[in-house]
Amino acid sequence: MSFADKMRTITAVKALDASRLALTWSDGTQAEVALGEILQGRHYASLRDPAVFARAELGEWGQSVTWPNGAELGAETLWLETLSATGHADARTFLEWRLRHGLSLSKAAEALGLSRRMVAYYANGEKPVPKSILLACLGWEATQAA
Repeated sequence: MSFADKMRTITAVKALDASRLALTWSDGTQAEVALGEILQGRHYASLRDPAVFARAELGEWGQSVTWPNGAELGAETLWLETLSATGHADARTFLEWRLRHGLSLSKAAEALGLSRRMVAYYANGEKPVPKSILLACLGWEATQAA
């Protein structure tokens, strides 16, 4: 997600247990996100220690969650997890497509024949992403690989 998209920031974080965080976002969204799968990565091995994980802190400018041992999870990754946790898997799929291809809101709108505003609604989870749009993303992706 580019900064031109006015990416939301994290305003509060609290470790709930050994792999879940409660997050509050600058747009008011609140979610409990499960990070068990992410923590399986070798870069996050230290966070599998519940005592370490419990020390989660808000990162600089709300752009991440950090731990005193230097581990960090970026807001972009945590927003994707928030979308899933709040029942917006369609928005997550749509946003992952945009990110995978480095598309701004305007470029994604152009690629799909949509307004920039509608793309923003879909990417933020404000409106459900129709199956036809998700299929259009796959079709666009296929034409780019050719």
